Parts: sequence; C-alpha cells; structure tokens
Amino acid sequence: MTLRPEALAAILLLAVITYGCRIGGVLVASRYDRAGRARAAFDAIPAAVLTAVIAPMVLTTGWPETIAAGLTALAAWRLPLLATVALGVAAVVLLRAGL
Repeated sequence: MTLRPEALAAILLLAVITYGCRIGGVLVASRYDRAGRARAAFDAIPAAVLTAVIAPMVLTTGWPETIAAGLTALAAWRLPLLATVALGVAAVVLLRAGL
C-alpha cells in the first residue's frame, strides 16, 4: 500500500486546520472575562457538544440504545460519572442481548 503525495498533503492540511480551530477557540476564549452570562454560556458548551454527538445515535438506532440512553440520563442525576457510564454500558449490552 502506498500513500500518494496528494493524500498526505490533504491529511497534513486538515490536521493543521483542525489544530488551528482548537487553539483558536482557546485563545479567543482566554481574552474574554467569563463572568455572569458569558460564564454560563461557556459552561454549557461541553453538554451541548456531547448532546450533539450522542443524540443522532440515540434517535437513529434501535430501541436498546434509546432505552439505555434514557436510563443513563436518569442515572446521571444521582450517580457519579463513573457509575453512570458503567450503568449505561451495562444497560446497552444487556438490552442488545435481549435480557
């Protein structure tokens, strides 16, 4: 298997662009005073990104994943993160197995 120069150039260019977007966000955010509403907006970003990643999987796969996601969301209100993740994984495995 060989790697064509055009493919390598595209990979490297996309890596530079991705890194630039990430570091650019950090640099821009560091210049703002994060108090009040701005702080609330910055604090909401991780949950929004996680929802954007997980929601398509939950809504487009079968019922085991949807039920497991609901159980995991309910567990997240009361359990610590590690327990919530473990419960979610166990739920999807058991539901996929038909138990």
